Amino acid sequence: METVYQFRENEKAKKAADTVYHLKKEQESETETDRQPVYQYPVTIHLNARFQPRHRFELEDVLRDILEQKKLGTVDGGGTLQSVTGEIMSCDIDVMLRDTKQDTMSALCGILNRFGIPKGSQLIFAENRIEIGLQEGLAIYLNGTDLPKEVYRTCDINYVIDRMDQLLADTGRMYSYWEGQKETALYYYGDNCEKMLARIKPFLETYPLLAKCTVTRIA
Repeated sequence: METVYQFRENEKAKKAADTVYHLKKEQESETETDRQPVYQYPVTIHLNARFQPRHRFELEDVLRDILEQKKLGTVDGGGTLQSVTGEIMSCDIDVMLRDTKQDTMSALCGILNRFGIPKGSQLIFAENRIEIGLQEGLAIYLNGTDLPKEVYRTCDINYVIDRMDQLLADTGRMYSYWEGQKETALYYYGDNCEKMLARIKPFLETYPLLAKCTVTRIA
């Protein structure tokens, strides 16, 4: 697109911290007999989420802090699945846990669901798959080639993002984005797709830069 997408990383990171991560690190008294926990049980967290690697890294960092604080495990890497066009389709986070007992897996599920994990995500270990995720998702694809040049010159995609944040309020928020050769996608997740779409539909239908945009449910 001829418009420039300048993603406000610091602002987004602050919002993510405010809405997702409310845990305070507990003070622990260490003794000479304390030992470093051994984490030897691999689990893949498959996220039905269209997160750029940088946004997945943010989640990995917070998840690592919580898992290590609670002595449940640690993060061991991750990856991103892309389509032939380069668009992100899903991503994985690999963790090593102290065990895969029911209490441990339930604790991990609880932590992840507090983050706002999309529906269709899974915990994968051994031959087991556990469904996780409570949030629904929308992808908004902005047409980057077929609108009048005047629209691209006078409209601002950052205004779109700011206005959408205002309209969605507590019903959802943007988690990530993707810039293709012919379109730009904004990825929103929240409790209910229908409520999110109802909030933003009048704006989608009236702002020039959103002409010919398409909306797809992704979770």
